[in-house]
Amino acid sequence: MIGIVGYGSYLPRYRIRVEEIAHQWGRDSEVVKRGLMLKEKTVPGIDEDTITISVEAGKNALKRAGIDPAEIGALYIGSESHPYAVKPSGTVVAEALGIVPDVHIADYEFACKAGTEAMFVSYALVRAGLAKYAMGIGADTSQGAPGDALEFSASAGGSAFIFGKQEVVAEVLETCSYTTDTPDFWRREGAFYPLHGGRFTGEPAYFKHILGAGRAILEKSGKKASDFAYAVFHMPNGKFPLTVGKKLGFSKEQMEPGWIVPLMGNTYSGSSPTGFSATLDVAKPGDLILLVSFGSGAGSDGFIFKVTERINEVKDKAERLKSMLEDNRIYLDYGQYAKFREKIIMSY
Repeated sequence: MIGIVGYGSYLPRYRIRVEEIAHQWGRDSEVVKRGLMLKEKTVPGIDEDTITISVEAGKNALKRAGIDPAEIGALYIGSESHPYAVKPSGTVVAEALGIVPDVHIADYEFACKAGTEAMFVSYALVRAGLAKYAMGIGADTSQGAPGDALEFSASAGGSAFIFGKQEVVAEVLETCSYTTDTPDFWRREGAFYPLHGGRFTGEPAYFKHILGAGRAILEKSGKKASDFAYAVFHMPNGKFPLTVGKKLGFSKEQMEPGWIVPLMGNTYSGSSPTGFSATLDVAKPGDLILLVSFGSGAGSDGFIFKVTERINEVKDKAERLKSMLEDNRIYLDYGQYAKFREKIIMSY
């Protein structure tokens, strides 16, 4: 049995409401909220970035795994907001978690599916027998230009998953990927904000790839939507994952636990992994969970997990996602938000 032995997430406490951003740009907040199905989003603190988010998520994963960090033989971080263009995030995280020095480390990028890339490679390494445990992390402090549609959703957060063969919480039953060269979203070297193809990011990009990966993994596994307790899809907004899930035959009830985007926003590489973390928090032994990510450029990774009896032992060993999402929120006005996200550059 190979699968997840520990999982954990982290979300910043800071938030900004959709109406606050809409008011700044003269937009009708009710129209925006209905259109995107969003209420608010997380905002990273001034001292938070992909590295700090990864450290906190990794700590929570270790609490649930109950293993010696030194036994982790690989650490991979997927993000499109690594703090350094030339310097790994993983080395800092590994040092903070007590994993170094006998560890293989790499940073991954594939837009919003970099997190599931890290998870897939971690799983594959354990399956190949090259590491006893491997940790895959998806985390981001995502960017949205002032006034752009992305500003309503681009948020911060992430999740970490430790893969192994012993004391498994969720067994990996099947994997599948679907990839094409579809340039719907990009950010050039040195550019702070990404550009996107507007409506082109929908049908030719998001829907084509998630449906492609979703249908392929269902066919590969011989399973249908009704066999699953839950399903999680990448969440660029509130509407897209519900639409794609319905097309694949899933009900809103199956998607509800992982559909956390209305209060979190789009954490890019941390989006579907964090929805999956929230789903594990409520899952029961024997439940099947479908996870399908999406990354612009473009591709989707699909996973089928089967939850084991051990889930009940580990859930409360670290803070649950629902608590992070709903408790101790600190709301910012647009000026504070702009300062936190360095949309306003101070000069002296």
